[in-house]
Amino acid sequence: MDKILEGLVSSSHPLPLKRVIVRRVVESAETPLSQAQCRAMFALSTRLVLQGPDPFQRQVGRQVLEAYGRYHRDEFEAFFNRGLVLGLLQRGYGELSNRDPAILDYIQAGLRLIMSCPSVLELFELLQVEALRLVCERPAPPLCARLCQLLGDFPQCLPRGRKLSLAFCQQLVRSIAHFQSQGSREAELRLYVSQVTQVSGLLRSVWKAEPDTLLPSLQELFAVISAADTSFEPSVALASLVQHIPLQMITVLIRSLTTDPNVKDASMTQALCRMIDWLSWPLAQHVETWVIALLKGLAAVQKFTILIDVTLLKIELVFNRLWFPLVRPGALAVLSHMLLSFQHSPEAFHLIVPHVVSLVHSFKRDGLPSSTAFLMQLTELIHCMMYHYSGFPELYEPILEAVKDMPKPTEEKIKMILSQSAWTSQSSSLPSCLSRLSGKSETGKTGLINLGNTCYMNSVIQALFMATDFRRHVLSLNLNGCNSLMRKLQHLFAFLAHTQREAYAPRIFFEASRPPWFTPRSQQDCSEYLRFLLDRLHEEERTLKALSSTKTSESIMNEESQTQEAGHKAQVFAEAPCMGSEERTLIEKMFGGKLKTTICCLNCKSMSQKEEAFTDLSLAFCPPTSLESVGSKCVEHSEVKDDYMVQTNPSATSLAGETPLNNLEANGGCDTIMNEGTIKEFSTEPNSENTTNSELNKVEDNRDMSQRLVGKNTLSVTDLLNYFLAPEILSGDNKYYCEKCASLQNAEKTMQIIEEPEYLILTLLRFSYDPKCHIRRKILDNVSLPLVLELPVKKATSPLSVVSGGWSVGVEISDIGENLAKKLKPSGADEVACPQLVPYMLSSVVVHSGVSSESGHYYSYARNVTGSGPSGLCHQSTALSLVSPQDKLLTEESPCTVVENELDTEMPREWFLFNDSRVTFTSFQSVQKITSRFPKDTAYVLLYKKQNSTCGFNTNTANGLWVNGDPPLQKDLMDAITKDNKLYLQ
Repeated sequence: MDKILEGLVSSSHPLPLKRVIVRRVVESAETPLSQAQCRAMFALSTRLVLQGPDPFQRQVGRQVLEAYGRYHRDEFEAFFNRGLVLGLLQRGYGELSNRDPAILDYIQAGLRLIMSCPSVLELFELLQVEALRLVCERPAPPLCARLCQLLGDFPQCLPRGRKLSLAFCQQLVRSIAHFQSQGSREAELRLYVSQVTQVSGLLRSVWKAEPDTLLPSLQELFAVISAADTSFEPSVALASLVQHIPLQMITVLIRSLTTDPNVKDASMTQALCRMIDWLSWPLAQHVETWVIALLKGLAAVQKFTILIDVTLLKIELVFNRLWFPLVRPGALAVLSHMLLSFQHSPEAFHLIVPHVVSLVHSFKRDGLPSSTAFLMQLTELIHCMMYHYSGFPELYEPILEAVKDMPKPTEEKIKMILSQSAWTSQSSSLPSCLSRLSGKSETGKTGLINLGNTCYMNSVIQALFMATDFRRHVLSLNLNGCNSLMRKLQHLFAFLAHTQREAYAPRIFFEASRPPWFTPRSQQDCSEYLRFLLDRLHEEERTLKALSSTKTSESIMNEESQTQEAGHKAQVFAEAPCMGSEERTLIEKMFGGKLKTTICCLNCKSMSQKEEAFTDLSLAFCPPTSLESVGSKCVEHSEVKDDYMVQTNPSATSLAGETPLNNLEANGGCDTIMNEGTIKEFSTEPNSENTTNSELNKVEDNRDMSQRLVGKNTLSVTDLLNYFLAPEILSGDNKYYCEKCASLQNAEKTMQIIEEPEYLILTLLRFSYDPKCHIRRKILDNVSLPLVLELPVKKATSPLSVVSGGWSVGVEISDIGENLAKKLKPSGADEVACPQLVPYMLSSVVVHSGVSSESGHYYSYARNVTGSGPSGLCHQSTALSLVSPQDKLLTEESPCTVVENELDTEMPREWFLFNDSRVTFTSFQSVQKITSRFPKDTAYVLLYKKQNSTCGFNTNTANGLWVNGDPPLQKDLMDAITKDNKLYLQ
């Protein structure tokens, strides 16, 4: 019979005939055979099964083997013995390798035939040992899956005893870690996934049967994924094990891992990164649950460095998994947790921002209900992130356009979502983790690293740096051997100009310039910081000048007199408008201007005047009725101007014997302005004689107020400046004490700019205190920013223009009343009423993004503006002048639009957006549209540069550095920058 079979399979008979003959051979298995005939038949069928050249011969071999083994069981038991099985497992069969899955197919078929025979127990013991040996040799997925199938069908072959069973589980975990797919086609990938599922299924059975093996297996799993060996990357097939770990073990396992002192941070980082990679594994369940649990566990023990590193490394991979429907739910869960917990920096969110729009469009094209549901979840997440990291309009504009037709969550819901997941405290380790090496941006400008809520400083420094004339003067100073704040500013400006880094960390300057009352690592007011910085620089230079002018031998003895002399110099500065520029500090030359305040008693018409130096003007938002009454005569002016504050240089405000300006300020219909951390509250009482004040103490919602104020129009800086300079009535609680009348009297106060600064700093007073609700509010009104501004400066030569620095009491000039009437007439031709119009060009804008002064974010727009503006600038912009407050405030159309558009199109790519480390090109149109596109982002501090000016310095140097570029640096500073650049590039 064996010869017939052998001849059959090798013959050329038609296949149907072969099948008939094979069937007859199988049916003849019941015929009694000798032992030798049985062995010959078993040997032949074994050879056909293991070495058959085609599927037909292998099928014939299996059929014959099973038939003759069933009817001749004793003979087959003798044939299928320990020696045969051991030889197959260790040496293979002929040319067939022992690692071929066909070997295990044959053994499994043989075991089925002798299951009722006593010798099967010996084979079980043999296979227990060989199974452990096989997994230790890291079998490929097909062989390992076939072994696990055999062990699943015959659990008696699994290694017995705790030690061997545990070793088998651990080695099987390591074997899975070595799995790799052998192809990339869908059929090959499906086969690979099924093979992995077969292996992980066996481990689940073992863990269920022997629970003691679970924890050691998981420890082995963690050891594999936390290994730092870069030459070996564990397979993502390990993800198939996660779904078999009981969820109730999460808390215990995560706590054990995160609190184990033997687990180093590098190992934990590696393990977490690889677990996140598991999100790519299809059909795996609960991977996202374990990943999020580990992220939360690390946050609980404040392992923020690990969380930051892993998030920045893997956030893009997680986002890319959203493209694949099978793994999308888990990927979105992990992405949401990573973004919502990483709330100390926008860096992680900004890594995925460039990819959002294409994914949104893909979801929309898909049109499936599942895609639409995921799109809504993603849109909500993106809105939360853009709300939290506001201040990046050019990054977010395409995203807003892409999701404009999707539902937007309410602000309350956004705040609730953001408050649920944040894991970071303000740890000092955070900023250092965020500075990653990358090249300088295409703008050629250098960003400033946020050191922990220091955007208020960064935005101000970039605005000052882009004030070209100021920067050049700072860089030209010879400050060798000096450890002053100006020296540190020079160092910072030099690095911003010459470093190769994308962003510079201004730690030294921050520590030196931070106001002592500013809480470290908390948000502060950038206007307050700017004012403090300029005051410090001014006082420091004035002190150094005073010390250098005194002999060294007299310096110690006359320390007290020197202090008095310094105070005297400050008074002289305030009093003498014609003081030579060489006696003024750099801050005075660049930012210093002068205001003249005149108070006229409405009873006796006596007048007192006072001049004050200022470095910035704080512009309040006018109440509704003031808009209509500005420009009318003082007796008709029925509203008191609210909350304006003239921020003066300390040299002017520290004069002995002065009446504090604050006592003369009035609060009209607006809220109390928050300034320098204090609440300045003013009130007025009704006075039937001169004014109706029933609305003066009314606190209204800023949005409602602004809507009534401007109607359909947008306020402009021109409007706010006109309101600042408009006459106001002092009445009620703010009545003026007239020395001549010897009593409190109603009075009119007027302000005039009599000396313009080179750089005009304007602060829009947006932060207010609502005494009714006891909360701080932000005025979110949009204010249009003219590119060109003409400042009215009254440089009159009349006797009134030269006065003392203090209040002149009881001035008796016979024609004061007449002059006052003339001044208040819009059509007046008197020299006093015709200011000189000084043109300014917008240099920089500091934007506050947020709804409170204690929170939010600052960033700045800036451009290169030098002393001499575009040709014809002053002639083109005549219509921008502030001639008549009544005419200007009520004008419907602004002629500045054409001028601004022309200027902006003539100088492309000269506007920059500075947002901490990030610097990008932008346009003036983006500056103008920022609040209309992002309602929380509002202009706060403006820097205007006076045109056609030489700043009072001799700029006609031989090398022309003041015109064509920055001055050369001091040698020690240049050496420091060169050294740092070499280290950075290396």
